[in-house]
Amino acid sequence: MAGGAVLPMIRFAVDPLLEKRAGGSFVKVVEESKVKVGEPTEFKFKIHQVDAWYVSDPEQAAWIMKDDKGKIFALSPVCKHLGCTIGWNTTTANQYVCPCHGAHYTVDGKNLSVAPAPLDEYQVKVENGFVYLGDIIPNTRV
Repeated sequence: MAGGAVLPMIRFAVDPLLEKRAGGSFVKVVEESKVKVGEPTEFKFKIHQVDAWYVSDPEQAAWIMKDDKGKIFALSPVCKHLGCTIGWNTTTANQYVCPCHGAHYTVDGKNLSVAPAPLDEYQVKVENGFVYLGDIIPNTRV
């Protein structure tokens, strides 16, 4: 009898953890016309997420630009050293720099000093004149 009362409670507690996550979803971030060639621009956007029972819409950021062939790519602003937020051209020209411990990255996100790995990138797709960002993946450009 006690088992009959406990099983529904366990199912209630575990159910949100067993739900399949909608992976690979993309979020509209910016008009394609606002993305510059050769000059990264930081764009902020919100994602809708469900963490077990907690629902939130946290703000995210990405450094987005077009390369010399016109292909759009977006880098995560999270430093691979200790997770601080990097900036573009803050202390060194044409480099991303982390203010916490001085990590430096190229425009493609290649790690130059301190950080053990390149910046991650977002999956990108362009549809109907808008840039959409998906999951963060390891950098494929360097």
